[in-house]
Amino acid sequence: HNFPFQASNPGQFDNDSDVLWQRGHVPDTTVYHGRVGINTDAPDEALVVCGNAKVMGRVMHPSDSRAKQNIWEVDTNEQLRRITQMRLVEYDYKPEFASVMGIKNT
Repeated sequence: HNFPFQASNPGQFDNDSDVLWQRGHVPDTTVYHGRVGINTDAPDEALVVCGNAKVMGRVMHPSDSRAKQNIWEVDTNEQLRRITQMRLVEYDYKPEFASVMGIKNT
């Protein structure tokens, strides 16, 4: 891989702006405490990828069943009662968010 930084010692990576990358506690990991942008110089989240991302393995998400245990059936009638109490809304994205995210229909 070609990275825009190089190792100056075994636990730290430097570039011209003194961005601090550290070797993680888990083997074969690198840690950066801040925001990372790919094809953007203004990431507003922990990781922002502007473009396509290819994943050759699995992506874990908190809603993934592989991350859960003690799953049980619930009382359907009680859950339907709760749903009728939900507040349902429609919304438009803010124009500045829509343009950055490439959303055409706000």
